[in-house]
Amino acid sequence: MSYTLHAEVRLQQRAIPPFMVELLERFGSEMRCGGADRFFFDKAAVERLRRHVGDRRSLRHIEPWLNLYIVIGDNGRLVTAARRTRRFTRP
Repeated sequence: MSYTLHAEVRLQQRAIPPFMVELLERFGSEMRCGGADRFFFDKAAVERLRRHVGDRRSLRHIEPWLNLYIVIGDNGRLVTAARRTRRFTRP
């Protein structure tokens, strides 16, 4: 996946590791927002990730990053990444 310049800067500023972007894209729940898709970890996504990792002990290592979300544009490029500070409302 390619990143916009804005996304590269935000990943660096917010100390978000690239492997978390991959995990969000692969296991995260998806929600349409504007002209892009938002991926985040909710209970179902965390459960999918836990099954993939195998046990809760391994999941503890990435627990600090489970409140992240990414936005991927319709062109397939990562637009931004941030930490979630409140719940997302579903339409």
